[in-house]
Amino acid sequence: MRPGNSPCRVDATHGQIRDALRAVGAAVQSLAEVGNGCPDLLVCHRGRIVAIEVKTPAGKVSDLQTEWHLWWRAHGGAVAVVRSVEEALAAVGVMAR
Repeated sequence: MRPGNSPCRVDATHGQIRDALRAVGAAVQSLAEVGNGCPDLLVCHRGRIVAIEVKTPAGKVSDLQTEWHLWWRAHGGAVAVVRSVEEALAAVGVMAR
């Protein structure tokens, strides 16, 4: 365990979502190891930057994650919680194929 953080855990859909975003030309940086409520992915697609929290269909957003999302939005940032490739593509403005 990292000091001051919860253990890093990547949801099962993380790799699929990352790969699908890259396949449509998005720049994707994994932030999964940052912890402290920071979302799993930082994505830039056609000039739009979105912080994406990846969850399984039954996954819950923690209080710490909710606080981070509120802080990010208060500064004008976009953040999305996604549970599927289709939701991730929609979050960056790409219609599912």
